[in-house]
Amino acid sequence: MAYDATTLPDVSGLTVGIIGGTGDQGRGLAYRFARAGQTVLIGSRTAERATQAAAEIAALPYVPEGAVVSGGDNEDVARRSDVVIVAVPWDGHAATVAALAGPLAGKIVVDCVNPLGFDKQGPYALTVAEGSAVQQAAALLPESRVCAAFNHVSAPLLADPEIDRIDLDVLICTEDRELVGVVGALAARIPGMRGIYAGRLRNAHQIEAFTANLIAINKRYKAHAGIRVTDL
Repeated sequence: MAYDATTLPDVSGLTVGIIGGTGDQGRGLAYRFARAGQTVLIGSRTAERATQAAAEIAALPYVPEGAVVSGGDNEDVARRSDVVIVAVPWDGHAATVAALAGPLAGKIVVDCVNPLGFDKQGPYALTVAEGSAVQQAAALLPESRVCAAFNHVSAPLLADPEIDRIDLDVLICTEDRELVGVVGALAARIPGMRGIYAGRLRNAHQIEAFTANLIAINKRYKAHAGIRVTDL
């Protein structure tokens, strides 16, 4: 079955919260969703830092006048959002996610964290006891609807106001097939992006680990490489 954007649900009314929204990846995603007119909540350990980041994002070029971009601490954002994107550093992933199990109950949770280590030879994939970052999140959030997505989106591309299209595919891993449509529709709010189902959560390790390869590609070719799936 070919990819058909006309079958995607309307997600324009959903509130998207970003845990770790003050980091590069989180800010970049927040900017793109705000630019598309999505209601965006920035989460951080401190509400003050999140509020400052939200104000900065709302003031960026091409964000529509009147766009709703606000900040709060992580728990507040988790409670107020329909879809929550986890974009925290790997070393704080388990503690942050576990602390939000209550407010994230019943919510769609999108994990885009890549467990990577770095040494003199460059980045490499870390071993995760649960199998992957998203599987760790799913184990810690038994009452949430969890998927992996946005793992391979370049933060510099997201943050650059002069780039109006980001031509890549967002690979989605989940046990909940309904989430593929919802998250794919959110991805499609960013011009050039497609959301593609890439298997169950057990397949997410390869996707997270492949980020190390993309970093090597970007370094070698001075690029911001992404993924595009052919024949769809």
